[in-house]
Amino acid sequence: MAKKVLIVYAHQSGASFNAAAKNVVVEVLSTKDCTVEVSDLYAMKFQASATAEDITGDVKDTENFRYAEETKLAWEEGKLSADITEEQRKVTEADLIIFQFPMYWSTVPAIMKGWFDRVLTLGFAYSQDKMYSNGMFKGKKVMLSFTTGCHESMFTENGISGDINVTLWPLQNGILYYCGFQVLAPQIFWAPSLISSEERKAMLEAWRTRLQGLLEEEPLGFTPLDCFDEKGFQLKPEVREKHAAKKVGLAVGIHLGMPLPPNSQVKAGV
Repeated sequence: MAKKVLIVYAHQSGASFNAAAKNVVVEVLSTKDCTVEVSDLYAMKFQASATAEDITGDVKDTENFRYAEETKLAWEEGKLSADITEEQRKVTEADLIIFQFPMYWSTVPAIMKGWFDRVLTLGFAYSQDKMYSNGMFKGKKVMLSFTTGCHESMFTENGISGDINVTLWPLQNGILYYCGFQVLAPQIFWAPSLISSEERKAMLEAWRTRLQGLLEEEPLGFTPLDCFDEKGFQLKPEVREKHAAKKVGLAVGIHLGMPLPPNSQVKAGV
């Protein structure tokens, strides 16, 4: 059966390196029996702010408006705005989602953060019972593909920008894995604006090569939900005891006071 791929793309220029990286995805995966759809957020003029205007009709509580609860009700009643409903349709149909963007201030651009805020609504993308390894989208794969404005050496444990694994943890664990996605290793294009055109071409060729087997890649490892208790979502004593003899923590954010597991947010199987 043909796979469906969604690219959520955030760059203002069609002549950018990000556009070229996006175009390579469309070109390669379209030849591998995939249907590829692109959400070009700037071209769509996608609204970044999460407001009451995301709900058609009246909200339930005008005096104490709570976005998560109100959009959950609107989702259940089919009253979310048309742009959100359309993006949710794309997510529902996709087997793989690729987020293509330039890194802004160590995270995604505001327009893409708005996509996360508005599209991944309570009820549709997560709930108190459906999160992390038991999440809504555990049958889907997802990945980040992005450019940086600085060299790789700056995003190391000794670099001025800090360990890239720490930078990626809130996005990959706090958003993507939280919704249940199987998170593939990110594709990082280091400082394309600071290198030669030949080096940029080599980057795109490496991306092209990876895409040939992307759908078969194993995801990054995250700590399963059943390792935590149900009251305070703390690690169960037996999990802590089992891990006590290890030399590194369980994960970037669940490190148990130990050194961080190296490269756990950029390579699978580590």
